[in-house]
Amino acid sequence: MSPLIQNTITFVKDKLQGAEAGHDWFHIERVWKLSQKIGQSENCNLEVVELSALLHDIADSKFHDCDENLALKISRDFLENQNLSPEIIEQTLFIIKNISFKNRGEVPGDLPIELKIVQDADRLDAIGAIGIARTFNFGGFKNNLMYHPEIQPKLNMAKEEYKKNQGTTINHFYEKLLLLKDLMNTEKGKELAEKRHDFMLKFLEEFYKEWNVE
Repeated sequence: MSPLIQNTITFVKDKLQGAEAGHDWFHIERVWKLSQKIGQSENCNLEVVELSALLHDIADSKFHDCDENLALKISRDFLENQNLSPEIIEQTLFIIKNISFKNRGEVPGDLPIELKIVQDADRLDAIGAIGIARTFNFGGFKNNLMYHPEIQPKLNMAKEEYKKNQGTTINHFYEKLLLLKDLMNTEKGKELAEKRHDFMLKFLEEFYKEWNVE
């Protein structure tokens, strides 16, 4: 491991102490490892991939009054202190800015492979068994209902509506999680997403059976 990556890990661990459990260091670590796994199959700048994966949730806007610039400022300050080239810094910040699901309508059409890799890794951690656990953890953090039969999912929400949505945790599966499999960029990402997607479908099937006491 390079000194740069070790410094970044130390910085992120310190910054995310006490973070909500779905967006803490362990989430970052999983995304970092998934990014490395996917990156091995792609022609990419692995340094940019690793930096972006480690810094992508350094200040998630939903925990900071919807401020989408704070993560960029914190990341820029850190990266500039590492004496990196302006090119590496800008590539990393571009990924941090454009990785989010809610920002997908604003992202330029021709994405660099490094963004595709980290985005796939981040989306993989939002689905499957870990994705289910993270979703219910965040729902509890927000005191949202787990499920309400009369509250329907809101599909195709605009960005601002999505940010303010206070729907149920089960609805979030339909509003985001079940959509991610078909939004994967890389072949490895698509491959890994299949099993996790199927696991969520089985979970939902069992959830409804138990909810309805079948």
